[in-house]
Amino acid sequence: MEIIFTPNALMALLTLTFLEIILGIDNIVFLSIVSGKLEQKDQPKARRIGLLLAMLFRIVLLFGISWVLGLQDVIYHVNLSFFEAHFTGQSLIIFGGGLFLLYKSVSEIHHKLEGEEESTQGKASNSLGQAVLQIALLNIVFSFDSILTAIGMISMKDPSQGGFGYEGAMEIMILSVIISIVIMMIFAGPVSKFVNDHPTIQILGLSFLILIGVMLLAEGSHLAHFRFGNDVEVNSIPKGYLYFSIFFSLFVEFLNMKMKKNRKTVKLHNNKIIDNKLKDTDVTN
Repeated sequence: MEIIFTPNALMALLTLTFLEIILGIDNIVFLSIVSGKLEQKDQPKARRIGLLLAMLFRIVLLFGISWVLGLQDVIYHVNLSFFEAHFTGQSLIIFGGGLFLLYKSVSEIHHKLEGEEESTQGKASNSLGQAVLQIALLNIVFSFDSILTAIGMISMKDPSQGGFGYEGAMEIMILSVIISIVIMMIFAGPVSKFVNDHPTIQILGLSFLILIGVMLLAEGSHLAHFRFGNDVEVNSIPKGYLYFSIFFSLFVEFLNMKMKKNRKTVKLHNNKIIDNKLKDTDVTN
C-alpha cells in the first residue's frame, strides 16, 4: 500500500482511471441504447447489472494476467498464396467482438428506423434477460481491450527499476477499475435519459459503435498479423483518432440542438421516452 501513495503511483492511478472512463464511453452508449428498449422500471436494473459485470470481468481478467498474456500465443496459422495470418486467442476475441458490435449496431439502426413497435408486456419482460446477455457478451470484449491497455500502461517491474512491482501495479489497476465504474454508475442514468430523449443522439451513438466495431476488427486483424500478398499488412486504428471524431460529432450535434431546440423531433421505434410535443400533436390530430 505504500507504493500506492507515492506521487508516481497517484498520477498513474489518475491517468488510468481517466482512460478507463474514456474507454467506457462505448459501454455507456451501448447500455443506454439496449436498456432504452426495456420498461422504465427495468432500465436502471439493466444499467447496474451491465456496469457491475464490466467491473467483475475486468477484475477477473486482472487476476488472470498470466492467462491473458498467454492468449498472445499463436493457435492457428493460415498461409495461402494471397493471404497469411497467425491467429491468437486475443485476436479471435477482439475480432469476434468487433463483428458482434457491427451486427448489433446495424440491426439497432434498422430496427429504430424501420422496425415495428414492441408493445406487448411479454416481449418487454423477456427483453430484460436478452439485454443482460447482450451486455455480458460485449462487456467481455470491452473488458479485454481495457485490460490490455491498462497492462500496457502500468509497469510491473521492480520499484528499484522504475516500476511499481506486481502487487503495486495490480492495486493501481484494480483501484482504477473500481473508481471508473463507480463514476460511470453515477452518470449512467442521466446519460441514458439524454440519449433516449434525443433520437439524433441515439443514431450518432449507434454510428459510434459501428466505428468502434471497425476499430476492433482492425485491432484483431493486426494482432493476428493479417497479410495480403507480400506487402499489405493490416494495422490497428489509433484510438485517439476515433474518440476525437466521436467528441467532435457530439460537439456539432450539441450546437445543432441548441440552435433548433424548438423543432419537433422524429419518433424512433422502440423509443420508450417520446417528446411531449409529439404526444400533444397526436392528441390534437
